[in-house]
Amino acid sequence: MGREHWKRIWVGSAGNMVEWYDWFVYASFATYFAGAFFPDGNPTAQLMNTAGIFAVGFFMRPVGGWLLGRVGDRKGRKAALTLTVTLMSASAILIAIAPTYAVAGYGGAFVLLVARLLQGLSVGGEYAASATYLTEASDPKRRGFASSFQYVSMTVGQIVGLGLQIVLQRTMSDDALHSYGWRIPFVVGALGAAVIFYLRRAMLETEVYEADETGGEERGTLRALWRHKREAFLVIALTMGGTVAYYTYTTYLTKYLSNSAGLSKQTATLVSFTALIVFACLQPLAGRLSDRIGRRPLLITFAVGSTFLTVPIMTLLKHAGSFWPALGLSLLALVVVTGYTSINACVKAELFPTGIRALGVALPYALANALFGGTAEYVALWFKNAGIESGFFWYVAGCAAVSLVVYVTMRETRDLDLARMDATEPSTLTTAS
Repeated sequence: MGREHWKRIWVGSAGNMVEWYDWFVYASFATYFAGAFFPDGNPTAQLMNTAGIFAVGFFMRPVGGWLLGRVGDRKGRKAALTLTVTLMSASAILIAIAPTYAVAGYGGAFVLLVARLLQGLSVGGEYAASATYLTEASDPKRRGFASSFQYVSMTVGQIVGLGLQIVLQRTMSDDALHSYGWRIPFVVGALGAAVIFYLRRAMLETEVYEADETGGEERGTLRALWRHKREAFLVIALTMGGTVAYYTYTTYLTKYLSNSAGLSKQTATLVSFTALIVFACLQPLAGRLSDRIGRRPLLITFAVGSTFLTVPIMTLLKHAGSFWPALGLSLLALVVVTGYTSINACVKAELFPTGIRALGVALPYALANALFGGTAEYVALWFKNAGIESGFFWYVAGCAAVSLVVYVTMRETRDLDLARMDATEPSTLTTAS
């Protein structure tokens, strides 16, 4: 691939890195800033208030998916990508400068709430905007490879956030982190978003979008999406198993290893950090494989593996006892999940014609992510609190089983011509040939 193609991949996917960095640092630094925005008293109550504000962002994702998906289809992929990164930067700045309870009472908590609303809008649109851009801007024979960098960037965002947390914890005192140090990662996030905004202003629109003249005033509308409701429901169903598994083995893994498996927080963090690095490296390899053998074989492999291996892997992880067994099991789980993460962006984009592609990916994905991915950790903790933690393992396996049915019955999307898909007629991608 040429230099220009690599630049498109970087600019198109980098926003996901900032999104997931912001997500990670909010969740991980909440213990340091929770007391800054709420009255002194019960630390648990402070954390619950902070977590409640965090959860609001998930409810805004479908709104962001609709709003920014519409922008992407009507104004262009570049416009949507530029708007999402603007919202990212604004939300990070607001958190970084939010006044404490001692200075402004609940005014600081209100600023935090506004920031999370903006983050939710941004996250709801960024995934679809970048998935659409990467898929359309790629060589048709390398769409799987190019779109795989979406999850590379998302994983790198978590790695950077985790690395910064480790550095700050080792270079600053606990009092300093509670006082002002927690603001540093949000300043870094705002600066990162500003850099990506600058890069995206100079990006080129995709040729597929510029050449498309179909749809007219119905481009990016819910009415147009309804004509492709079968594909929209397909996005929800094929996302269900993948997003639950992804959240389980990435964001929830560290907590599970420390709270349930009995590993120290340092060891659990190191397991996650190492596993995520390997996971990021696997994405392009699997994406390239899908360009050769098709999307369905990888999706089916993921679903079969997740359906039948989740319960054994999670059960063994609980008794891993040390770094190496925990790392080995975590890597096995993430290798299975790679069958979904490496290609899910292009698969969803390949389901829709150009005039409804951004909204077609954005809204159903945001709904599925809010319902299943965003709630995975809460479901896991609910089962644990109820004394039946293994119930969560079966829940993850069950979600994968539902997606397996979809993968088996859907048609292959690898060889579809994105520029020739009919915007007025629903496709027949839900029946295997």
